[in-house]
Amino acid sequence: MQPYTRNGIGFFLFKMKQLVLIRHAETDYNLKAKYCGFSNPPLNSKGILQAKKLKSKLIRFNLKVDRVYSSDLKRALETAEIIFPNKHLELNSDFREMNFGIFEGLNYQEIMQKYPQIYIRWIDEPLNTTLPKGEGLMDLFRRVKRGLSKIFTQDKAETVAIVTHAGPIRIILCEILNYKLEHFWKIKQDISALNIINYPKNLAPVIVKVNDTFHLMLKDI
Repeated sequence: MQPYTRNGIGFFLFKMKQLVLIRHAETDYNLKAKYCGFSNPPLNSKGILQAKKLKSKLIRFNLKVDRVYSSDLKRALETAEIIFPNKHLELNSDFREMNFGIFEGLNYQEIMQKYPQIYIRWIDEPLNTTLPKGEGLMDLFRRVKRGLSKIFTQDKAETVAIVTHAGPIRIILCEILNYKLEHFWKIKQDISALNIINYPKNLAPVIVKVNDTFHLMLKDI
């Protein structure tokens, strides 16, 4: 049997057996539905509780992680520090959220008032639109793929966790599911979501959990 490949490249010829993808917990930007890419707000009090609940869930499931990577932005780093307090965190700016440029700190209504044509073009032609003072979808794709390739080729850990943002997680899931990047926005990633992908030897990856937020309904931690 031939090893599973994507686009002719053996991305899954590595020791890792499980990839855990975690979206950061809540910030005030999320609470107010503001676009938050390279902006760097900390977790709010609700977000801290959300991260603690996810930590409790992973303990209950006895999920043992060998290596933890995190975006270097505060909201991801603080989430990682709460969930994995005894782990060394490998910070990697490749796993930052998309830089939303002129949209940063604005909500949908504000964007449509100030930049309606740019927003519509960005939604209709995501692969061909770079946001002023920010990034395009292909920029995000290239740096997330760069970060992943480094893990796949250099890290010998069997279970790897990446604490990151909705955008990078969507990119990774698009790759695994063989989705076109145009469908990027169709993959839902809620605050504090848990995603788990297993990698059977020489076989295609298997998504075990996607956008799992059941832990947020737990009253106790």
